[in-house]
Amino acid sequence: MSTKYLKRIADKILADRLESSGAVLIEGPKWCGKTRTATEMSKSQLYMQDPDKASSYMKAADTKPSILLKGDTPRLLDEWQTAPVLWDAVRFTVDQKGEAGQFILTGSAVPPDNAVQHTGTGRISRMMMRPMSLYESGESNGTVSLSELFDGNLEIESFSELTIEETAYAIVRGGWPASIGESEKNALRHAIDYVEAIINADVSRVDGVEKNPARVRALLRSLARNISTLATIKTIHDDIAMGDTDESISEKTISQYLNALNRIFVTDNIPAWNPALRSKTAIRTSPKRQFTDPSIAAAVMRLTPERLLDDFNYFGFLFESLCERDLRVYAESIDGEVFHYRDSSGLEADAVIALNDGRWAAVEIKLGSKEIEEAAKHLIELKNKVNTEKMREPSFLMVLTGTEIAYRRDDGVLIVPIGSLKN
Repeated sequence: MSTKYLKRIADKILADRLESSGAVLIEGPKWCGKTRTATEMSKSQLYMQDPDKASSYMKAADTKPSILLKGDTPRLLDEWQTAPVLWDAVRFTVDQKGEAGQFILTGSAVPPDNAVQHTGTGRISRMMMRPMSLYESGESNGTVSLSELFDGNLEIESFSELTIEETAYAIVRGGWPASIGESEKNALRHAIDYVEAIINADVSRVDGVEKNPARVRALLRSLARNISTLATIKTIHDDIAMGDTDESISEKTISQYLNALNRIFVTDNIPAWNPALRSKTAIRTSPKRQFTDPSIAAAVMRLTPERLLDDFNYFGFLFESLCERDLRVYAESIDGEVFHYRDSSGLEADAVIALNDGRWAAVEIKLGSKEIEEAAKHLIELKNKVNTEKMREPSFLMVLTGTEIAYRRDDGVLIVPIGSLKN
């Protein structure tokens, strides 16, 4: 490919998975860079959506799918879900050869239920790829490493060069690789084009069920208004009914549309964390509403960076979305996941990073410096609530900010600008 390849955190994850598994499936939204990353790592490629060859590829898949698997390994099968039989063919070939690193599959949509006969467990490793983090796009200087924090290196002291104006631009532009380095006009157009493709084609194509574009747009606008919240389907239904559209949508239809958006990786909700607590406190189990990239919300609302700077309240919600996208990219590279915490007393943590080895850390996300004091107090309160006889002490407590200086407070809470963070 002619354009320069921007290195991704997913590169190492993919390389590691290819060493241990017969095949690797890279899932994620369109335009996030799956195909380019997989092409860089593969020795031969099959692009199922090549318009000149798609018809003959589909015929081969129907008659003898093993033909499509022939080629140097690792062999890339791009957008494999257009011919779901490839999944079972890959699983069978991996079993027969018994070698690691045979195939890379990429998919920007989950195939229909029962489209494949076997799960691929033990043969096909799955990894999620998201749009680029600020560290990958070069906007975070990476002076604070999440991995090193978990390893106990907590004496941080650095500066972020990322201004509040640049943060607003990064939110509206998004982490789409094609937008990085583009002119502002073109970069902002990419996010709008992405949203229009979702509304007018992708959300119907995923399950073959035609969906009303006006209703899809109304739903996306409601999700954008409720980003970074625990909004229920009823809340979304009521919000649409009161919104700027004549479209009425039943809760059942909303659920169906949300399922379709999940299957094309447009939405990327954050699950609730359920720790062992010292006292009996009811924990909210609702997921937190997020898009896979904050630019989707900005594009749906037709925001420019300047308009976002005029509404600091909404800026805060989109900033939280940006930070959680980056935290998920970084956490996945160190074998971790991101959750949120909220209990019946109102205590919350915007993000909890939980590693598979049992280590964890709690994070509050605050755009400005005025809220740091209260955020630090909440984190310490959560730490004291967790039953450390059944769970480990947190590796660290962090307030992730849109400010400039990274430092450790006297109470041990870390203040980290998003423009300093990396995996």
